[in-house]
Amino acid sequence: MKDQEETVEQKRERLRQQEMKRNPTGIMNDSINSAYSGNLHELVRGLGWKGAGILLLVVVMALIIVTFIF
Repeated sequence: MKDQEETVEQKRERLRQQEMKRNPTGIMNDSINSAYSGNLHELVRGLGWKGAGILLLVVVMALIIVTFIF
């Protein structure tokens, strides 16, 4: 019987997964807004691999531009 019961962490993860399926744009918005508090993991998870690649490319290009200016 105990194997069938869901822990709090499992329930929270299941609900989060359901919300991501129902509202992917809202999850991305939450991830972008949580970047202000320093949660990079959620930002990348909300953007997906393409968004994370673009974000990484923008950061690298910004670093190169700043290096040449200063």
